[in-house]
Amino acid sequence: MKLSYRYEQTSCRLRIDGLPDLSAGHGPEVIGILSGWELDLAGHPSLEGKRDHLQALLAVVLPYARHLVSSVPRPMGAATDPVQMEPVSSSRGGLRNRQAHRLRLLSSQPETQPLELSFDDAELADLVRCLDQLRLDPRVQLGFSLPPDRPLHRREILERVPLRQRLAAPAAGLAALAITAAFGLMVPLPRRTATPAASPAVTPTSPLTPPR
Repeated sequence: MKLSYRYEQTSCRLRIDGLPDLSAGHGPEVIGILSGWELDLAGHPSLEGKRDHLQALLAVVLPYARHLVSSVPRPMGAATDPVQMEPVSSSRGGLRNRQAHRLRLLSSQPETQPLELSFDDAELADLVRCLDQLRLDPRVQLGFSLPPDRPLHRREILERVPLRQRLAAPAAGLAALAITAAFGLMVPLPRRTATPAASPAVTPTSPLTPPR
């Protein structure tokens, strides 16, 4: 009753092995109990581990790729987590300052150095597609507890705009205000002209009539 499913892309191949969980009412083609998994990446050693490592891989790589697509790349995974990922600069392919992505895996075995793998955008896209295929496969019912997909926070969206561009509008407004104030000081005020004094009004008097 052992089942095995593969998810393949150009530079990545993921295979999971398991059994149906009959106590959960799974059919004969559903993996409900994970017995092993293996991830083959082009130019890198094969990866394998327990269920916790596969879940940690899903919980780090997928949110990392989502932030990258939203133009807000940021590291994922704490220093003590078994899987960590972060953007780095690379000179791979003879091009300097090219963005790459570093995957860091901590082994559960004592006295074992962490394994670090570097990907370019195409290799990361292949890895994300394989993990998405696993996550969305109805034949795999492993109940991974992954963080829900939520919209980016307002602060994260603002971070996509370069600081220079964010400060351009306020700076232009202040400059326009300063120029307007300078021109206002340069324009002379109109002088007040002296008006002639008004002659006192003479009220006409009726002529005296001689007495009769």
